Order: sequence, then structure tokens, then C-alpha cells
Amino acid sequence: DVQLVESGGGSVQAGGSLRLSCAPSESFDRTYTMGWFRQAPGKEREFVARISVVGTTDTADSVKGRFTISRGNADNTLYLQMNSLKPEDSAMYYCAATSGWVLSRRPSGFQYWGQGTQVTVA
Repeated sequence: DVQLVESGGGSVQAGGSLRLSCAPSESFDRTYTMGWFRQAPGKEREFVARISVVGTTDTADSVKGRFTISRGNADNTLYLQMNSLKPEDSAMYYCAATSGWVLSRRPSGFQYWGQGTQVTVA
């Protein structure tokens, strides 16, 4: 079974940076699309960024120019470099994986999810 484990969250001052990581289990299919979502208290889970197996990326307008998604070629570890953080970026951040691309801006388009890592921007 595929497992995804996030790390790298924490508390930071506005304008600061954090780098999130997501390590997949050994059973992970390298052809999967991977993505990041976030969910703040009382709000719906929202798309942040996604990346295909060939490196095609797509980023939400709200974080474009500040957040960068990438993945390791050797181990498929997923990263989210977050710069110029704002208080409104505070949320639980989730790593996700799916076999498709077309529907992968939607949470329902992802089959596998991590447990999440908290990001708090003061």
C-alpha cells in the first residue's frame, strides 16, 4: 500500500521560508502525479501545486511566484519550497498522489494522502 509521509512544517514569521518534504513508500509508482494541498480551520481543502512524472508543474495563483514544487528523480521525494510566507498561508499541508493528471487539481482526483504537516505564519 502506498504511504506518504510529510515533514518540514513549523512556525515562521511573515516573509520567512519553509521547505516541506513528502517521502513515498517503496511501493510508490514512479509514474504518479504528486501534489500539495492545504486546509485551514473551517475551510475546504484547496489545491496548492502539482507535478507530473515528467516534471510538468502547475501552481495555484494564490502562491505562484512564492511556492515551488519539485520532486527527486531518484526517490520521488516531493518538495514544496515556500518563500515570502504570509499569515494566510497558515494551514495543514497535505501531500497527495494519483495515477492521473486531468483531475488532479481537485482533492477528489487523488487516491493517496499523507497525514499532513502544520504550517503557521505569524
